[in-house]
Amino acid sequence: MNPDHVFVCGNPALDFAATLRARRSARFEVLVTPDRLTAWYMESGLVDAVSTGQEADVERARAVREAIYRLVTARRLGEEYDGAALTVVNNAARTPPAVPQLTPAGRWTQATPGEALSMVARHAVELLSGPDVPLLKECGNPECTRVYIDRSRGMRRQWCGMDSCGNKIKAAAYRARKKTTAAH
Repeated sequence: MNPDHVFVCGNPALDFAATLRARRSARFEVLVTPDRLTAWYMESGLVDAVSTGQEADVERARAVREAIYRLVTARRLGEEYDGAALTVVNNAARTPPAVPQLTPAGRWTQATPGEALSMVARHAVELLSGPDVPLLKECGNPECTRVYIDRSRGMRRQWCGMDSCGNKIKAAAYRARKKTTAAH
């Protein structure tokens, strides 16, 4: 499992949007090669195998990812959708998705990069037109820009994930409190 591929957002489209990390500061790009894009599709559980991709597939995936992020952010903030972002996501969703097959070993889904991207775009369409919209939250870590679905009781979840952000913030707050106590 690739440590750069984290699935904590509650929806494949949100996890895909999070493949550009720390958007407001360091900007860490996860989708740097066709192989990394293929690995993300497979590790996400959307597909079992993806045919060899090209650099153009990475560029297209990044464009869809950024459009998804803009649409999710607009929806979360109650703002109007960006027309260009809508077009990018809808065009990706129009591509036929990969079709799962039944094999003696169970379900198997082989995809082209375009089919896999279509599946991500379709998840975005379903998410942004569905009942989870009021549950969209941005991580409470100022360095993190992941948006997740908060299904916690009372909607009190603050972090995209405890391992990725919550523990870091809590440890930093603890160190700051200790430092303040020691200074007195």
